[in-house]
Amino acid sequence: MKFEPGGAQGGELKFLLGLAMSLLGLWFFFDSVRLTTGHPGLISSALHRGRDLQPAGGGGGGGVGQTVSMGIVLVPVFIGVVALFFDVRRTWAWVVTWIGVGILLIEIVSRMRPEFHVKASHAILMLVLIAGGLGLMLRAYVEDRSSDRGRKDDGAP
Repeated sequence: MKFEPGGAQGGELKFLLGLAMSLLGLWFFFDSVRLTTGHPGLISSALHRGRDLQPAGGGGGGGVGQTVSMGIVLVPVFIGVVALFFDVRRTWAWVVTWIGVGILLIEIVSRMRPEFHVKASHAILMLVLIAGGLGLMLRAYVEDRSSDRGRKDDGAP
């Protein structure tokens, strides 16, 4: 059995070249994305909604105002762990602990923000590599109509 994508010879070369181009473009793309943190998370921003973090005299918004919500996020984990140390057989203690861990994970992940740092010429190069590679991979699977003209129809469905 021959590997001939699209029913034409050389299709595997087009596919492999397209795959290499797409992987190279994706590598450059992911290499230029940085994750930053320090932004309010999903739950902490909901808890701070409607609250003014800037003091009346100007200055920074640091201090108690920034840490209150993180303490509230840790309360379910704290209650669950205390209850588990008291009696590990309590189902509600396990449920509260896992809900608290889930809330904590959501808060951590929602604080991450991707930043895309790249020159315009590099961004165009990445897009051309990814799109061109995908185009070559798809072309390898499309039937080459010019090679089908010379073939006889063998009557197979």
